[in-house]
Amino acid sequence: MDSIKILWADDEIDLLKPQLLFLKKKNYEVVTVTNGYDALEELEENNDFDIVFLDESMPGITGLETLAKLKENNPNLPVVMITKNEAEHVMEEAIGSQIADYLIKPVNPHQILLTLKKIVDEKRLVREKTNSDYQQDFRQLLMEINSGLDTEEWVNVYKKIINWELKLDESNSEQMGEILAMQKSEANKEFSKYIVKNYTRWMRGDDRPVMSDNLMREKILPHLSKDRPTVMVLLDNMRYDQWKVIEPMLSTLFRVEEEDHFFSILPTSTQYSRNAIFAGMMPDEIAKHYKEWWKNDTDEGGKNNHEADLLGKQLERLMRRGDLKWDYTKVTRTNFARQMQDRALDFLNNDFSVIVYNFIDMMSHARTEMEVLKELAGDEKAYRSLTRSWFENSPLWGTLQKLAERDVQLIMTTDHGTIRVNTPSRVVGDRDTTTNLRYKLGRNLQYDESDVLEIRDPKDAHLPRPNLSSAYIFAKEDKFFLYPNNYNYYHNYYRNTFQHGGISLEEVVCPVIRLTSR
Repeated sequence: MDSIKILWADDEIDLLKPQLLFLKKKNYEVVTVTNGYDALEELEENNDFDIVFLDESMPGITGLETLAKLKENNPNLPVVMITKNEAEHVMEEAIGSQIADYLIKPVNPHQILLTLKKIVDEKRLVREKTNSDYQQDFRQLLMEINSGLDTEEWVNVYKKIINWELKLDESNSEQMGEILAMQKSEANKEFSKYIVKNYTRWMRGDDRPVMSDNLMREKILPHLSKDRPTVMVLLDNMRYDQWKVIEPMLSTLFRVEEEDHFFSILPTSTQYSRNAIFAGMMPDEIAKHYKEWWKNDTDEGGKNNHEADLLGKQLERLMRRGDLKWDYTKVTRTNFARQMQDRALDFLNNDFSVIVYNFIDMMSHARTEMEVLKELAGDEKAYRSLTRSWFENSPLWGTLQKLAERDVQLIMTTDHGTIRVNTPSRVVGDRDTTTNLRYKLGRNLQYDESDVLEIRDPKDAHLPRPNLSSAYIFAKEDKFFLYPNNYNYYHNYYRNTFQHGGISLEEVVCPVIRLTSR
């Protein structure tokens, strides 16, 4: 460990020899001064101090006065106030001036050491402990990933990986982060094999997890009550890790009653998964029963313009709709989001309100178009940070803060996740082939079979068949589809961007969380 450098200002510094000797033995470097003026002068001449110990009562200028001047030029330098004065107003003023800690004289060496560990060494200690804990868990995770997991076990492994990602984010453990990224890649490789093996069997109804089409029926509608309004927020494209970074904010106002999950259908894209959620049907059933509301990939016009209509039909089938007062709101623009925030309490007039919020989807798609967002969301950690910053300053957060003042049930969920793509996979198709980077619908497709799940007969996956020879392919792991034309240009353009439509833990395993006002 590099030596920590301390500036200690105290007019009775000669009485502190035992403490100074103790710190020297612990490899701390201490520079001492006897008044506030000298402390400020020392800081002006040397900017390499890690922490300042400041006596509150000194001749010349007081510790509080020194603190104020010190913070003007060194706002981020940790300061520990040391005083004989236990008066509450002194303590409050010091804390209000953003001190790092407050000690009452006489201070013993172990008190000082504890303060130093807490303030200066905390990040290093946390990083070392986190690294050590992950190293111990690494082998266990590796064995689990390769042990033939079932659906619930895959969800648990994914949550463990995300929890480690978040811990390593906090501790800035880059080396361990790289190892975890490789382990996550291995998990996606094995998870893709699991989906390839089981997906069409699930579509026949065998041992099927809760998926997009039965999410409402299984996880949401049973919790509706006339006694308490329910607000369901569907944040499109929200992954489990993005939920975990906004959870601490929500937990200040809401109590998490249940953190659950469902599997997005394939393709893991808004047109398919979100329509399935609101219809309570698979896409081929929607296309059959509500032809006027379904559009195929190659059709002109919006593909999700009838979610409210589909939701109404599902509520008619599953509930006594006349007894249920419900509402649907879709937010695609910031100005509309602000209007929603202004009328937030109107949602309390309904038994069930659904809010579809499109920002995360716009953010992830825009990332491939805007250089600014490419810089802001350059990796997983930055993507999570951007999500948290957006949420904290969004009209949605303002809306939820207003709702939390009343007795409401809140359900947070999504339609699918997104994965950062890195590995190109060549595809050849005709001009009617869809343009999505993670799945393709077309005729006479040519591709590397090892890179995809192929569905030659769309009815096997309960998907519409626009043409007799139409087939679907879904990219596995972090693959993204490229045509041979301008291959290198599009490889560089799309590599390291967040996409969806294919098979990965991030896209398929979706959070659904039920909360109540505190």
